Amino acid sequence: MKKVYIETYGCQMNVNDTEVVFSILGKAGYERTESIDEADVIMANTCSVRDNAEQRIHGRIEQFNLQKRTRKVTVGILGCMAERLKGDLLDSGKVDVVAGPDAYRNLPALLEAASEGHPQMDVTLSKEETYGDISPVRIDKNGVSAFISIMRGCNNVCSYCVVPYTRGAERSRDCRSIVREACECGTKGYKELTLLGQNVDSYNFEGTTFAQLLAMVAEACPDVRVRFSTSNPQDISDEVLYTMSAYPNICHHIHLPVQSGSNRILEKMRRRYTREWYLDRVARIRSIMPDCAITTDVIAGFCSETEEDHKDTLSLFEKVRFDAAYMFYYSERPGTLAARKYPDDVDIDTKTRRLEEIIALQNKLSLESNRRDVGKCFDVLVEGPSKKGQSQLCGRTGTGKMCVWEDSAHKAGDHVRVKVTDCTQATLLCKL
Repeated sequence: MKKVYIETYGCQMNVNDTEVVFSILGKAGYERTESIDEADVIMANTCSVRDNAEQRIHGRIEQFNLQKRTRKVTVGILGCMAERLKGDLLDSGKVDVVAGPDAYRNLPALLEAASEGHPQMDVTLSKEETYGDISPVRIDKNGVSAFISIMRGCNNVCSYCVVPYTRGAERSRDCRSIVREACECGTKGYKELTLLGQNVDSYNFEGTTFAQLLAMVAEACPDVRVRFSTSNPQDISDEVLYTMSAYPNICHHIHLPVQSGSNRILEKMRRRYTREWYLDRVARIRSIMPDCAITTDVIAGFCSETEEDHKDTLSLFEKVRFDAAYMFYYSERPGTLAARKYPDDVDIDTKTRRLEEIIALQNKLSLESNRRDVGKCFDVLVEGPSKKGQSQLCGRTGTGKMCVWEDSAHKAGDHVRVKVTDCTQATLLCKL
């Protein structure tokens, strides 16, 4: 059997896609390996959301080619970067196979032809492909958490975002296949499922809404935690919130990307909601689920952003008081509406300063959020040993906060009850 090695970059969707690829290749006679030195096929499943993600892949391609110089090896690039750069990757002479996110069923044929000296590319985007009939080969080493893709693509076309161009139009997967896969995961001992989509709240399969799908999965797997990502502020409904509050195994955590606190910038980003709408949704979440954690994404230094726009973002952070955030400065992506229409006119020093100010504020808010949990008790799902040593275990609360505690009696996959004794801005320090 030929051995295949895959490195995965970017979002949780890419992790799930890699699992789909391993399943497809496994049925074609390939064997997964975690050693690049023994692989016959070396591939990277890539991300194009930010420029530095792509630069990292270019560096890895150079490393892959060191393998090619000493032995017969096929190098492939999968995913969003493959879809965006297409033939440019093949023209470099360093890549043998280029396959976009909707071409994974064709990988066995592409790899076979490439192994005979014929470079291959398939970047066709599909309006139907969901891989709903494929049982992914899970790569979570602890066997605790599993990702389930419920939809693919995106129709929002935010002006800064490359995803609609690299993953195609939005389509929802058959709800029955999602429930089947969830039950398979439960049977195999997985304790936590995360339902994935670029915009899960717009899920709709033959009239089944996301709220109804959530309920179906929660009822089918009552002993398994259920999470989801990502929500779009314009689409998250009260029906979803009430469903979350009704089922004890649906985690009270919503990742709700805001991107900016300025209405002018939100309009320029084509986000389709206002600051006021966003704050209203946050208030609604907290009225229905007072304990719900809210996290977000934000972009500093978007095209034409002024100091006033930046202050609007800081003030929104103060109002919402997020539990955590993913924070970046704007990175122009070729082919997007913003790249075609708006000059990237905020200098790098200003972008960096504004980002640092947002990070400093969020660090303060995260610490305040964690301090409010000191003295409280939580049910935690053990993920494995802490990075600080084998005598400590780590795991997350239902709201997604990381806990660390001394423990020699439990293992990954166990549920434990802990009490918070102290905290840092990133971690709850606990005891059993």
